[in-house]
Amino acid sequence: MGKKVLVLGEIRDGQLRNVSFEAVAAGKKVAQGGEVIGVLIGESVSVLANDLIQYGADRVLTVEDAKLFQYTPDGYSQAFMAVVEQEQPEGIVFGHTALGKDLSPKIAAKLNAGLISDATSVEEEGDTIVFTRPIYSGKAFEKIIGKEELVFVTVRPNNIESLEKDELRSGDIASVSVSITDLRTVIQDVIRKVASGVDLSEAKVIVAGGRGVKSDEGFKPLKKLADVLGGAVGASRGACDAGYCDYSMQIGQTGKVVTPDLYIACGISGAIQHLAGMSNSKVIVAINKDPEANIFNVADYGIVGDLFEVVPMLSEEIKRLKAAQP
Repeated sequence: MGKKVLVLGEIRDGQLRNVSFEAVAAGKKVAQGGEVIGVLIGESVSVLANDLIQYGADRVLTVEDAKLFQYTPDGYSQAFMAVVEQEQPEGIVFGHTALGKDLSPKIAAKLNAGLISDATSVEEEGDTIVFTRPIYSGKAFEKIIGKEELVFVTVRPNNIESLEKDELRSGDIASVSVSITDLRTVIQDVIRKVASGVDLSEAKVIVAGGRGVKSDEGFKPLKKLADVLGGAVGASRGACDAGYCDYSMQIGQTGKVVTPDLYIACGISGAIQHLAGMSNSKVIVAINKDPEANIFNVADYGIVGDLFEVVPMLSEEIKRLKAAQP
């Protein structure tokens, strides 16, 4: 018998994040033929409901309130719990993002439910659902069978393939009325330090710099290469600590965990804390002057050389190849 599964759609800058569609695909597997219900929370979010349906949700519930114009744990938990009480789901799926990591334990505690966090795979094996998640900073993986009455999981971005968009697909869209009260936190304004462009946590291509970039100016050739590849720029903690870039760009155990299709590490030695944040990338290219650098142990391709010579050459060659394409 299929399950009823709630999937939280996450919104950034007025658009649904890609992880929302990946969460719908995961929700389909958890539901095992049952109903997948998208949940949108915010000030004016109903205009995005149809996108969730086109990517596989059977119907969408919206909770709209001016107090929800920005995420707060109190406001979102009140809104989501109202949907839970109305629908009584057997499954819940969030993205394993900053929002998901903050909100999911709060909801799980309210529901007295277990939480499977940071799942990189959701597979149906007969009548059971098996979740795979990394442990020990990505050095090992564990498989968990969801046997509880309520299966609650967060899925890592860029790991579960979203369903193909069907623009002809339709489904019901309804609103849930919730009185948002007793907020302990009120956001007055949001000042973003992150660079414009591709979202680092969802980028398919990432060019990352370490202490080897030597300065904030050293990131300029990396940004050019990222632009040519349509990717994002990241950094190791060493580069952030040295003041070469903002901590919003940090990748690693204490930064963002990313799994792009292509990860180009420039001047990064490969400390275990950094590897924990990027070692599951599909293809890893390392550029480093030190042939003994630990980053080469996880790289699919290694270039021993000066990044300030190699990176511009890569940019020019990729530009040439693109220009030669019909």
